[in-house]
Amino acid sequence: MSILVTGGAGYIGSHTVAELLSRREDVIVVDNLQKGHEQAVLAPTFYDGDIRKRELLDRIFQENEIEAVIHFAADSLVGESVQVPLKYYDNNVIAAHTLLTKMVEYNVKNIVFSSTAATYGEPKRVPIMETDPTEPTSPYGETKLAIEKMLKWCDVAYGLKSIALRYFNVAGAHPDGHIGEDHTPESHLIPIILQVALGQRESIAVFGDDYPTEDGTCIRDYIHVMDLANAHWLALERLRRTKESGIYNLGNGTGFSVKQVIDTARRVTGHPIPAVVSERRAGDPAVLIAAYEKAQAELEWKQRYNSLDEIIESAWNWHKHHPHGYAKE
Repeated sequence: MSILVTGGAGYIGSHTVAELLSRREDVIVVDNLQKGHEQAVLAPTFYDGDIRKRELLDRIFQENEIEAVIHFAADSLVGESVQVPLKYYDNNVIAAHTLLTKMVEYNVKNIVFSSTAATYGEPKRVPIMETDPTEPTSPYGETKLAIEKMLKWCDVAYGLKSIALRYFNVAGAHPDGHIGEDHTPESHLIPIILQVALGQRESIAVFGDDYPTEDGTCIRDYIHVMDLANAHWLALERLRRTKESGIYNLGNGTGFSVKQVIDTARRVTGHPIPAVVSERRAGDPAVLIAAYEKAQAELEWKQRYNSLDEIIESAWNWHKHHPHGYAKE
């Protein structure tokens, strides 16, 4: 029996495939390589294609004995989603609908879904709990929440069991450095900071230093990508064991400010990393931190890389050896 990973050539997907393979799972990847990289595909079986194409999913489900799906494939830029919302409903919601339709048709009963903390919108309290209101402030968050609701009703109607993982800021790279984070354009704070250390940018922009936090900059919850990958495998194991659907937050439980992240990167890389304070970005909450006790209790999830130094060290190891990402030198 095989695990189908959609978006398995992407950042989080490729690291989850590495975790699954280390657990001796049989893994199949499908990815249209719109954002992912073929060099990051670690599974022995790879389908290059778009899951919105029903004939491709027919081929995958007919050629393989699929036990479960881990679904990453999606567009995920908050700002872009506001500008082109229909793109996000197409590539996120319609793709998920097509995938779930084929799962029901081929009697595949388990799915782990890559959701997001963006489903919460502006937090009503910190840390954020799974029972808190979900009021997304972007089409990206709305599409992920729509898929979560689709999963709920698929459980009621078809007995299709799901676990949705809502995670916060993901960073770092595989400890052995063979896969890492490579986005075009890059939008995540830590790799952008490391691009400054590599001399690819002159400085890092700090969007606001007048927030009601200790040093005035935004605080975010960072989770190492391999801890996140491990949580996806544990979610799969829980589905196998209990056949119960659920929703879980994943985070560090500790917030780090933008200035703290920059200072840590300076220490890890040995580079000065100039920072320039800019205007606040609209819609940036002061503090976002996850309550993840439910994942600890029910998924038996424990972080292996829970310090900011470890997260940035692994990211730096990847970036300094792959300064242009997966592109050939």
